[in-house]
Amino acid sequence: MKHLPPPFLERPFWLQLVGGIVVPAVFGILTGFALSVNEILYYAMSGPLGIIGGFLAGTEHRGADEGFLRGAIGGLIFGSFILLGNEMLNPEHTKAHLPEPQVGLVFVTTLAGAILGAVGGNWRARQDRKPALSG
Repeated sequence: MKHLPPPFLERPFWLQLVGGIVVPAVFGILTGFALSVNEILYYAMSGPLGIIGGFLAGTEHRGADEGFLRGAIGGLIFGSFILLGNEMLNPEHTKAHLPEPQVGLVFVTTLAGAILGAVGGNWRARQDRKPALSG
């Protein structure tokens, strides 16, 4: 049996705060800095790394519904902090294209985060059921 981390809602509040708010905020602000500095780094952070993070956050939940909510909140924070990081560092000279209005990025990251979180939560639920089915 694969070892899965304890479910998010069973963790101490401070760990929920760090995992659910601080991590996407810090990663978002760093991605926003990358947007101002290097196009390839920005696309790597907002693309593959963001996808992996959204899925893994979802796997900390017992089902698609919990994962969906976590992913939507994480995506909202992540996208908002990308714009904040870019605004802090160099808003006039972004290295990658942003949609107009730029807030569209937040809608995309929120929707993508919700979908990835739901997929991760669904995967976790299937893993949790496997031992019961085989025993």
